[in-house]
Amino acid sequence: MAATPAVAAEKSMSGARVRTPRMRMRQMLDRVLTYALLIFFSLFVLIPFAYMISTSLKTEDQLFIWPIRWIPDPIAWSNYPQAFIELSRIAPNLTFWRILANTLFITLLAMTAELIAVSLVAYGFARFQFPLRNTLFIILLSTMMLPGIVTLIPTFLIWRNLQLINTYDPLVTGIWLGGGAWAVFLLRQFLLTIPRDFEEAAYIDGANVLQVFVIIMLPLIKPALLALAVLIFQGNWNNFMGPLIYLNSVDKFPMVMALKFFQESLSKEAPKWHYMMAMSTVMAAPLLLLYFMAQRYFIEGLTIGGVKG
Repeated sequence: MAATPAVAAEKSMSGARVRTPRMRMRQMLDRVLTYALLIFFSLFVLIPFAYMISTSLKTEDQLFIWPIRWIPDPIAWSNYPQAFIELSRIAPNLTFWRILANTLFITLLAMTAELIAVSLVAYGFARFQFPLRNTLFIILLSTMMLPGIVTLIPTFLIWRNLQLINTYDPLVTGIWLGGGAWAVFLLRQFLLTIPRDFEEAAYIDGANVLQVFVIIMLPLIKPALLALAVLIFQGNWNNFMGPLIYLNSVDKFPMVMALKFFQESLSKEAPKWHYMMAMSTVMAAPLLLLYFMAQRYFIEGLTIGGVKG
């Protein structure tokens, strides 16, 4: 005879009470293991970073003390301004504010250009039907297979023939003409998860293609754009090869080039690692600040897989 609903519910609750402690124990063990692995692997990043900050705050006689003194005594906060004073002594035109302005000019303009170009191209591949669309997309993706060294010399010759060497144009305006295939791929995949109902409703109301893209689509792909913005900002902020090839004047150097120039200049004297670490910390700080400010959008943009109804 079949059990009544009350009896079935009682058996179900009894079974749940039996399984609950095991489930809780398993969840607790999984959580402990997860956090232990995260802490273990994060040490590979945190220890060098902590050493960089610690060294940047030491006086010269504390640099090579063993065992390592993680908290300097006394703490030399003056290393940070003094590092850029030393750099200005070597290159009078290369002040801190000049370096910061050069770096922000290159990074922000290149990031803006790449986001605009990538979003337009990705929207075209995701939403429009045109001849050889898939073939062109495959060709675009195949450019990621080419090592950068292969296109280095031809690209340099193009900019030299245009007489734009020792200018910021190869680092900024060149973004409009190529690059960012990986970003196009990521943004196209994100756009494919968005239903076409939003666009069709806008077209019915009389909107044109540009209005649909700017008013409808851009707000919807905001998490993906912010995630790409963080990655593109980091790539341009840390870009060393581009300025090394195209910039000759010291007063145009961004921070990564100024750091290398400072290191090479000090190699002729006694190494001043506390100043080097101070400049490295200043260089890393904006990236960390940007990541923490956009962390929620960054994770959402990389993990979202569709639009909730």
